[in-house]
Amino acid sequence: MPDWLIYIPYAIVVFGVLVLVHELGHFSVAKLVGVRVYEFSIGFGPRLLRFKKGETAYNIRVFPLGGFVRMAGMDPEEDQRELEAAKNDKTSNHEDFSTAGIIPPERSFANKTVLQRMAIIAAGPIMNFALAVLLFAIIVWVSGVPANKINQVIPDRPAAEAGIKTGDIITRIDNQKINTWEDILRVIHASPGKQLMIEIQRGQETKVFEVKPERDPETQWGLIGITPQTRRPGVFESLKQGFVNTYEMLVMTFVFIGKMISQEMPVELGGPVRITYELGKAAEMGLIFLINIAAFLSLQIGIFNLLPIPALDGSRLAFLAWEGIRGNPVDQTKENFIHMVGLMFLLLIMLVITYQDIVHMLS
Repeated sequence: MPDWLIYIPYAIVVFGVLVLVHELGHFSVAKLVGVRVYEFSIGFGPRLLRFKKGETAYNIRVFPLGGFVRMAGMDPEEDQRELEAAKNDKTSNHEDFSTAGIIPPERSFANKTVLQRMAIIAAGPIMNFALAVLLFAIIVWVSGVPANKINQVIPDRPAAEAGIKTGDIITRIDNQKINTWEDILRVIHASPGKQLMIEIQRGQETKVFEVKPERDPETQWGLIGITPQTRRPGVFESLKQGFVNTYEMLVMTFVFIGKMISQEMPVELGGPVRITYELGKAAEMGLIFLINIAAFLSLQIGIFNLLPIPALDGSRLAFLAWEGIRGNPVDQTKENFIHMVGLMFLLLIMLVITYQDIVHMLS
């Protein structure tokens, strides 16, 4: 049996959480503005579990690679089917349906303002961004953050040879004030082979050492052979760092996308099989590594869903923006057809990528 098959439970849990959070965004805002929600589903395909509370059916389906929230007013034919089902179900409350077979205007997605509909659609990706911030914050809170105080000086490396010791606190480098460990890395990494004046606090004494960072052959960064002590940050500091990490990862993602478009680096796409493998390997390394990759995936899902590709949230937002500009909605039948074609296209791409991932894993 391929090794990656044993990683499937990790993927199911992580994908399930990411999809749940995304769909909760759509669901919560829809309820907030008064739209009737027919169904809240995690996954696609046949139902595994189902229960109904109030006017909404909650389902867990076989394939946990997505989810959906079916709302009144998004498809007239679906509204009619829901009406017929409600009439045939004696336990169902179909008082919300009028005798004309339509949902009351105030409960319909189609009759909400453009801004309200955009808020419903955008809430899914926004929740993925928020989850990424929270997960990165948890990692920071559990793992701690590096302090300016040196935890270890590696023997026979520039710092040790210069006389720097464990417990020293770096306060300045070349007269640049040091506030964080990131400040230290920024200066040292950018100075391979350059003589630096490093000022440290040792007890009550202030000392200055001349250190020349050596060049790392792989990264080309300057290194002097020290590691930091860590400290446990508070909740608010952790959340702040969660925002910082999310922003940095967001910028890095767009940089990579730009390089792939400009062909500076090869296009590499991973499907469910490869992601399952990576999640399993991360889980083997520890919970923190699994949370880290889950935060990364949540951010990528948020970005991907905002792309203006038919069937994705970004495309629906584009249609709504166009409606807001011209003052009239796009014909709903035509828009639904475009989204259906887009969904088929995305499923085809996913099948191709999945096939390539399986071939790669088997080899």
